[in-house]
Amino acid sequence: MTIHRESKGTILVSTIFLIILNSAVAYFFEENEILRKIVIAFSVVFAFIILQFFRVPVRTTPKNPKHIIAPADGKVVVIEEVVETEYFKEPRRQVSIFMSPINVHINFNPISGIVSYFKYHPGKYLVAWHPKSSTDNERTTVVVKHANGTEVLFRQIAGALARRICWYVKEGQSVEQGSEFGFIKFGSRIDIYLPLDAKILVNLEDRPVGGETVIAELA
Repeated sequence: MTIHRESKGTILVSTIFLIILNSAVAYFFEENEILRKIVIAFSVVFAFIILQFFRVPVRTTPKNPKHIIAPADGKVVVIEEVVETEYFKEPRRQVSIFMSPINVHINFNPISGIVSYFKYHPGKYLVAWHPKSSTDNERTTVVVKHANGTEVLFRQIAGALARRICWYVKEGQSVEQGSEFGFIKFGSRIDIYLPLDAKILVNLEDRPVGGETVIAELA
């Protein structure tokens, strides 16, 4: 299993914590075999959760200029028409994907093109499914302009557990559909803003696969 580069600090801190915990239990509770076994079992489970969270899956992107690919694993929690106020300042079709701590948290470019806009916003850490998380939480906004002129906006949003958003794109950069553009540690969400005439191909509660599932088709 390949582990993501963003895992280094977390794995180091977690390893030190588990070593100290197990050493302390072995020293202070030397005769309590049941407690020592419980702590060992907890350590194994905890280490597994951390490793699986940072795993790098193998994904095959069905590249198509008319398709919008899911930017993340998770569950579709919003499909609605809204007014996007930061960049377009006009109605758009919003699709939001919530990532729980057990999901892969790599973020994939939903479309190929040139990054025409990027901005990082510091903010709060409301739960990722909160309606105001899109505007109040720590977040990034990325707009990619396809060769045909269509622009798609997608937004990384930190959740209650997430305290760090990572991104690997900048304005003027060329990106490829299905390639990695960022990472959000632990619970989080991604919003995608599409043209009103885009055909949405997912439903609420669906669980798309980042980098593979086609969530919409452009007109």
